[in-house]
Amino acid sequence: MFDKKLTSEVQGLRSSHEALSQGLQALQQASLLGAIGQQFQCWRTLLAEQRLADPRRLERYGHKCYSQNEEDGILLEIFNRIGVRHRTFIEFGVGDGLENNTLFWLAQGWKGLWLDGDPANRDAIQARFADRLASGQLLFRQAHIAAENIDGEFVGAQMTGEIDLLSIDIDGNDYYVFDAIRSVSPRVVVIEYNSKFPPPIRWRIPYSPQYRWDGSDWFGASLQSMEDLFSARGYGLVGCNICGANAFFVRNDLLGHDLFHAPYTAANHFHPTRYFLTIGLFQHLGGHQPSPRPAIVD
Repeated sequence: MFDKKLTSEVQGLRSSHEALSQGLQALQQASLLGAIGQQFQCWRTLLAEQRLADPRRLERYGHKCYSQNEEDGILLEIFNRIGVRHRTFIEFGVGDGLENNTLFWLAQGWKGLWLDGDPANRDAIQARFADRLASGQLLFRQAHIAAENIDGEFVGAQMTGEIDLLSIDIDGNDYYVFDAIRSVSPRVVVIEYNSKFPPPIRWRIPYSPQYRWDGSDWFGASLQSMEDLFSARGYGLVGCNICGANAFFVRNDLLGHDLFHAPYTAANHFHPTRYFLTIGLFQHLGGHQPSPRPAIVD
């Protein structure tokens, strides 16, 4: 009788525990949905700002396929306006290959070069993209990127001359590495900027070849400093994403008449830090977990 009573109590506790767990899961899901709803509303409010109403601006074209935020859609709109010439890209700081600014273009049949210094990312890319690597559509080089070696990596991979897209996201020396590039001439560049420092503030970390980001605000360069550098190298700033993460530059000879919103300045295109928009919202807007498997892209 004692055993039956104990068994009944255990079963009751187990049922209560399961009910509590289900209740907690429901609360977590409701909390997540509520947060995503708030983020989405904030996103819509920002896009409704009068200064973004001009159709030449890029913010409203933002969309995530494989990018961390809405970079895929913005880049697609840029190429809709200036055209595609070579179907080629280079990106360094690509992570494990499943979330970056050029996987979308690889999936569209473009050819390109990825560089990353992390051996774990190398192993993941070699496993996930073995078919693209074997065919030569995708090239990969493991390297710690610095101003001193960047051109050598491009030459070693035989990726030189004009390319369509260059993406730079190495959480630190982005400014200096771009300034050192001479072997390629990208038509479009997307690069991370430090959105903590609004224009007209000129701010950048000192260069160190061995720099490693420590997770603080001590990384990269302000948008004003990026504008100064890119203007000197023959590029116009055509937009930033609304999260305040990346800036988009187009080579001056491709800007055309009224293709983008002038002036091509940090003051015009700056967006402050809104990294909270990347948590949950863009993850869900991107749909299911990315797959490296090829698809038909007629």
